[in-house]
Formats: sequence, structure tokens, C-alpha cells
Amino acid sequence: MQPTATVLVYSDDANTREQVRLAAGPRPAADVPAVEFLECATLPAVLSALDRGGVDVCVLDGETAPAGGMGVCRQIKDEIFDCPPVLLLIGRPQDAWLATWSRADAAVTHPVDPVDFADALASLLRRRLAVGA
Repeated sequence: MQPTATVLVYSDDANTREQVRLAAGPRPAADVPAVEFLECATLPAVLSALDRGGVDVCVLDGETAPAGGMGVCRQIKDEIFDCPPVLLLIGRPQDAWLATWSRADAAVTHPVDPVDFADALASLLRRRLAVGA
């Protein structure tokens, strides 16, 4: 198992980024590596980080403005070769169809529930690390 996994967190709200870090904790599950967070508040920062590589999972806030996480997800799925899995934070359960449209690999509702979030993140990390193995 690799020593750490990098999780990109995109939100224009510092409180949301903090909720994500706290919900994941240092390791979202015993069978996945510890996580390091790469926080981005703007779309150019996200694209630059993904171009550099090394990101294992992206967590995108669907409520971010002006570039919302759903549109960003669709864009990176189209433009980034070997795009990491995306966990989308959605405002309400009824927005799940928009998460599907954006091609997100998983979605959880905001505010972040620590158990649901950690489970979804760990699942995406397992998938990404299995592909990379």
C-alpha cells in the first residue's frame, strides 16, 4: 500500500474544505492509505493541480461559485487524461441526477456526514489504488 493518498478538495468556502478534512480524518478507512489534502478555491487551481498529477481522488463542492463542482467535474472528466475519481458534494438528495450528469463517481449531500463521506472516499481510494496497482 502506498504511504499516502492525495485528495484534492475544491470549494470556495473554507468551512466546507474544513468539514471535508475533518470528516475524512487522517485515514478514512483502515485498508486505505493516510490522506493528504490539496485545497483549491478556484477552477484554475484545480486544473493546475490535476495537470501536475499525483491526485488520487477529487472532492468537488457542487455549490461553489462561479464554477460549480458539477460543471468542473464534467470538464475534468472530458479534459484530464486518466482523471481521478470524483466525489461530489451536492446540496440535496434530489440533486443526485445532476451528479450523474456531471459523471461524478460518487456523491454525498452537504452538510458533510462524516460516516457517509468517509465511506464514499474510502471506496473511491480503493478503486483508484486498485487500478494503479
